[in-house]
Amino acid sequence: MKSIRVVVHGALGRMGREVINALCHEPEMQIVGAVDLKAAEDYLPLPDDSGTVPVSSNLDYILTTCQPDVLVDFTTAKAIMLAVLTATKHNVNLVIGTTGLTADELSEIDRLAIEHKVGAVVAPNFSLGAVLMMHLAKVAAKYLDYAEIIELHHHQKTDSPSGTALSTAKAMAAARGKPFYHLLPQEKRPGSRGEQVEGVTIHSIRLPGLLAHQEVILGGPGQTLIIRHDTISRECYMPGVILATKDVAKHKGLVYGLDTLLGLQEE
Repeated sequence: MKSIRVVVHGALGRMGREVINALCHEPEMQIVGAVDLKAAEDYLPLPDDSGTVPVSSNLDYILTTCQPDVLVDFTTAKAIMLAVLTATKHNVNLVIGTTGLTADELSEIDRLAIEHKVGAVVAPNFSLGAVLMMHLAKVAAKYLDYAEIIELHHHQKTDSPSGTALSTAKAMAAARGKPFYHLLPQEKRPGSRGEQVEGVTIHSIRLPGLLAHQEVILGGPGQTLIIRHDTISRECYMPGVILATKDVAKHKGLVYGLDTLLGLQEE
């Protein structure tokens, strides 16, 4: 069986290194190149001691030289649209873990992917457990009228609320067909109660020692339901990245979220 040729964008970052390590141990995958703005050498040693691959800060050069099937991107929202434009021009499929993308940017990713007949998987969270947490929250949203979300992340995360929290709140409201009931303001100081999204109050916590955690709390008369997911290490994202990398070429245009690939949207 032909291996899937992969280039990793943001290869020297924490997630990029984790992705390279995971894909190196997948028999159906072949890392053929790497891209990072901080690239100082011409070649990057692979963590499984299988050799080296070209690395550069120039994405166009790497895609031309290495001819991958898939570009896995874990960079920033500021850099992603240029990467999408470059990759689709080379007819390369995209797996995007970058968060903070706007609706207009997602629409443009879809347009470019369809125009160049490639697939683009964009997921606010590649953890299978987190995807299941969001799915269960959507199921519960139909039966309880009040909800809040507490999301906790490491202190270097730049966006808040997190993409996962925003997606969870919007998906829960869509599942019930209307916003959640919003309690009257109880704050003594403006902004102390968190951001409102579809009637869901989202509280963002950023501290050293945390990685990624989310708790969905739903309430009704005389009861509460808590659905929580904890990320212990970045290793948890890798099964989702591998799934998306294997499946992305089967689609044309944008696929948003792993729930589509897992078949959860039909349930």
